Amino acid sequence: MSEWLPSRAAIVATAREAIARGSRSFGAASSLFDRQTRERAWLLYAWCRACDDLADGQDHGHGAMEVDKQAGLARIRELTQAALDGQWVGDPAFDALRIVAAETGLPHRYVWDLVEGFALDAAEWGPRHEGDLYRYCYHVAGSVGCMMAVIMGVSPEDEATLDRACDLGIAFQLANIARDIEADDRMGRCYLPDDWLTEMDIPPGQHMKPPFRQRLAVLAGRLTSAATAYADSARHGTPSLPFRSAWAVLAAAGIYGEIARKVAARGEHAWDHRVATSGLEKLGWIGRAWWQAQRRRDLYPPAPRDPDLWTRPR
Repeated sequence: MSEWLPSRAAIVATAREAIARGSRSFGAASSLFDRQTRERAWLLYAWCRACDDLADGQDHGHGAMEVDKQAGLARIRELTQAALDGQWVGDPAFDALRIVAAETGLPHRYVWDLVEGFALDAAEWGPRHEGDLYRYCYHVAGSVGCMMAVIMGVSPEDEATLDRACDLGIAFQLANIARDIEADDRMGRCYLPDDWLTEMDIPPGQHMKPPFRQRLAVLAGRLTSAATAYADSARHGTPSLPFRSAWAVLAAAGIYGEIARKVAARGEHAWDHRVATSGLEKLGWIGRAWWQAQRRRDLYPPAPRDPDLWTRPR
């Protein structure tokens, strides 16, 4: 039977193709890891991407089809459980999870926390309050930050460093939400808390209408400011990482931070065209991050985490 199973190298190659198609920003940052960490990051990404596509009826994050979301969620849960049980799944993305979970001792609770994020989307959930928004960001991105930290060698018992890794995931998600308000609206989704919309006197479902663009820009600025705060917090976890992992993390923080800054700077025109970072900008942040990683113990010394930031569930 074993001769029929794909090799680890084949699954890694498939995972590498997935990240090349699905996320140029994450792909650029992942290239900075040492080979083992890089391959494991690709494997984890492949599973995350496949689950997201199953949940949304997309292809590597692009396009959208009408799908039975609950059926997709059920398949995610079934195949994920099989992978975590160490079974041969027969789907490269879920076998990627099987490999990376076995190699790193990945805590299963973070895997299931992410699956619960897909469940929220399948239920067409939206946040009522700001705390709901952060809980959602934890499930769909902060949990991934925790898994990535373990892949980088952080002990599952090192809660302080995992908190900082979670902060980075939340920062990325807040930037994505700000950038994708218009795209999410086309899919019938809104991740702006209801009480924020009420505060700005924006009627439900009307936030993308021209009369409310200036008010929407205020809320987008709130998202990007929060993204900056979480990213700043995350940088203080980098002294706990090996140099190349810290380099990758700091590069990713810079690249996604650039997205947040562009959204904020464009104001009510932030959604006229999708905000992105150019290849040259990515290279610039990779260069800055190398210098930051060299001096990370001086730039980002251990410090108490800001108590005003939302804290992930234990």
